[in-house]
Amino acid sequence: MKDIAEALGVSVATVSRALKDSPRISAEKRNIIKRYAREHNFFPNFIAESLRKSRIQPMKIIGVIIPQFNHYYFSSVLSGIEEAASARGYRILVAQSNESYEREVSICQSFFENKVCGIIVSQAKDTTVYEHFQKLLDQGVPLVFYDRICTGVDCSRVVVDDYNGAFNAVTHLINTGCRRIAFYGATMKMEISKNRYNGYRDALLRAGLKIDENFIRECDNRQDAELITPELLSHEVVPDAFFAINDDTAIGILYSAKRMGYRIPEDISICGFTNGERAIACDPMLTTVEQRGFKVGSEAVEVLINQVEGIIPRDKVEKRVVKTRLVLRNTTR
Repeated sequence: MKDIAEALGVSVATVSRALKDSPRISAEKRNIIKRYAREHNFFPNFIAESLRKSRIQPMKIIGVIIPQFNHYYFSSVLSGIEEAASARGYRILVAQSNESYEREVSICQSFFENKVCGIIVSQAKDTTVYEHFQKLLDQGVPLVFYDRICTGVDCSRVVVDDYNGAFNAVTHLINTGCRRIAFYGATMKMEISKNRYNGYRDALLRAGLKIDENFIRECDNRQDAELITPELLSHEVVPDAFFAINDDTAIGILYSAKRMGYRIPEDISICGFTNGERAIACDPMLTTVEQRGFKVGSEAVEVLINQVEGIIPRDKVEKRVVKTRLVLRNTTR
């Protein structure tokens, strides 16, 4: 602005007011100053302006931590976060933990140093201690968890109804005649894995079916599913259905079973959990539980901004649950 003021022979204050469309500056002078700014590639620095304003009000920048960018669910959550934040005049800074606790700690520190107004986070798989999250809360930074919540820290969260999503999916498998249903899940250190396993277990128990520990495996990605499934299907007694913690794992099961000569769904039914684009790109198309990631992201933003702006007290723990939906396709009978 000093350069523009010097070039045009006006004060810095006049330049500032003109760029903000202040009626105190004539329309003719505003147009001259704006045209000069455009021609010389001048653009306001949003971060700098936010830092200046942060002395009297919080910065309108939200930090977002995503475990993996290449996972459809997390990208859909991010879309919901960005759109909802933008609608309320906020911007986002996004970082990927890549499932690393150390990287997650570093990101939290970086966000704090950059004075974000709050953080929306889904914790990394290998996070088992939570001091970095508690430290943010102690420093007055609002925190909202989504998907993978941290039970060791008492703060707001937005999750999908993992238990009922799993319960309804496995109940559907049972109602279509399946009796030997395998479960592929993530580490039981994470609440989502516990909740989906509990839904699977309770559906079996309610139907009077025995839980076979040989059919329960820790597996939450396609690569591992393609390694584990052939071994499981080589036994004398094999599953007649699989319920997987996500679509990628379910597609790995599907690929392996078809390669071994099993017919889907005549011999084996398969159900995933996500309802991403890959669910309709496989053959046959995948029955799955829809997580509604966009809705999760927009709800998380609403909770966080309401806490930042004082609509929700910062010491109030807001817990929201987004309902799931079973999407029936051709991998189940």
